[in-house]
Amino acid sequence: MTTLLVTGGAGFIGSNFVRYSREHYPYVRLIVLDSLTYAGNVDNIADLLRTDEQPDGVEFVQGSINDELLVDSLIHRCDVVVHFAAESHNDRAIQQPDIFFDTNVIGTLTLLKAAQRYNVRFHHISTDEVYGDTHLDSTELFTENSPYRPSSPYAASKAASDHMVRAWIRTYGLRATISNCSNNFGPYQHIEKFIPRAITNALQGLPIKVYGDGLAVRDWIHVDDQCRAIWTILEKGELGETYLVGARCAVNNMFVVQILVDIFESNSIAAIQSLSSVRIEHVRNRAGADRRYALNTEKIGAELGWTPVRTDFKDELCSLVQWYAEHKEWWIDKKDSVENNYALEGH
Repeated sequence: MTTLLVTGGAGFIGSNFVRYSREHYPYVRLIVLDSLTYAGNVDNIADLLRTDEQPDGVEFVQGSINDELLVDSLIHRCDVVVHFAAESHNDRAIQQPDIFFDTNVIGTLTLLKAAQRYNVRFHHISTDEVYGDTHLDSTELFTENSPYRPSSPYAASKAASDHMVRAWIRTYGLRATISNCSNNFGPYQHIEKFIPRAITNALQGLPIKVYGDGLAVRDWIHVDDQCRAIWTILEKGELGETYLVGARCAVNNMFVVQILVDIFESNSIAAIQSLSSVRIEHVRNRAGADRRYALNTEKIGAELGWTPVRTDFKDELCSLVQWYAEHKEWWIDKKDSVENNYALEGH
């Protein structure tokens, strides 16, 4: 039986990957390593964990990817490492860059050394933000060969980790692949992020907050499509290669907000009371905010046969609104703290 170590497996994308893997690859043994910072929540995968009644369930280990002894003890039991664990919120990166480099760079180094020691396959999850941004009127699509131009502390930390993986591939022959993905959305995403914050604000009768003019463009993909892409790379990807993952859904933030407003002002979701109006409030933009990201994903399609399937953006957002409406217990206790932190920064 193949054993995967999933770092950050209690976070947003990681927990969705664990859930996807249990559903579609039930014969794979999963070990989750997560430090359970504010963004991690073991409840995301609680029903999948190993118990006396479920002895073949997911093994959960709380700990840091910076803990060399712990990492070593786990990786020597595994065949594959799928590395999600990262600090990822740009606002926090501006306030506390040291934490981001400690986790995203030094933590990745710890994992790479152990994977090299035990000759374990390594897949590194990264972001499109390493390529920087383009002008709003640009038609440029980033490719796997685009130069790195990170413009935020978060993006710089992820760029550094990408380069480290490539260095380990070339210098030590590490069996590794990298995927750089566009913006994910879906269930279990922390409510500090743009779409969940907008949804939960509207659910509480608060205005949806929009940075700056709202014209910044992001390329969106449903988290399930990202999980499927990762498995496609694990099964078919060429060692040493990088694959861009996206759904060709590059839209500006106001477009997203307007879809959400339409959903809330309709009667399409039984779990929420229809609102006659949803307020929108423009707030000060983030320092150094990128304007536009968009990816060319031809490589993963042509070489590995992967294409996104959950591409009806409005329908998926409607389902997501319903999920947050039906799972208030998952986010309600975090809401005041998130909004207070944003208020301190003028957002």
